[in-house]
Amino acid sequence: MRQKNSTGLPPGFTLLEILVVLGIIGILVLIVIAAVNPTKQLNDARGADRRISIREMENAITQYIIRGNTLSGIPIGITNALPVCQDTVTGTDCTNAGGYDLSVLTANGTYLVNIPIDPSQTGAVVTGYRIYQVGSFTKICSPVLEDSCGSS
Repeated sequence: MRQKNSTGLPPGFTLLEILVVLGIIGILVLIVIAAVNPTKQLNDARGADRRISIREMENAITQYIIRGNTLSGIPIGITNALPVCQDTVTGTDCTNAGGYDLSVLTANGTYLVNIPIDPSQTGAVVTGYRIYQVGSFTKICSPVLEDSCGSS
């Protein structure tokens, strides 16, 4: 049989017991958050998104060239890589901004629906990616993934 306190109600938890339980739960939550590390998970996801975008643009360029088209004025070497302009910035607007215009890839959605934009890019002119040539290959790089991307 349970004892009753002076109010006639069964005894409950004390404030100290509740605080101890909340403290233990708080410590467990901190351990789980540290183990999951959401910042690292987000950075890894953005890195994967960048790699997919780079592959997508390189494949579109390759298809464009295979169909008998050419892209001129692409710098040689990763250190000379030029910024790729967003598909809304074309022609002299792009070249005056020091970028490279790949909007031919998005014409009628033939090769790309739109030119991918780096997740950390906030400007309205460039995509955050850069274009360069190595031998006969046209490559795309991201300064976030590669320190030498356009470092000249």
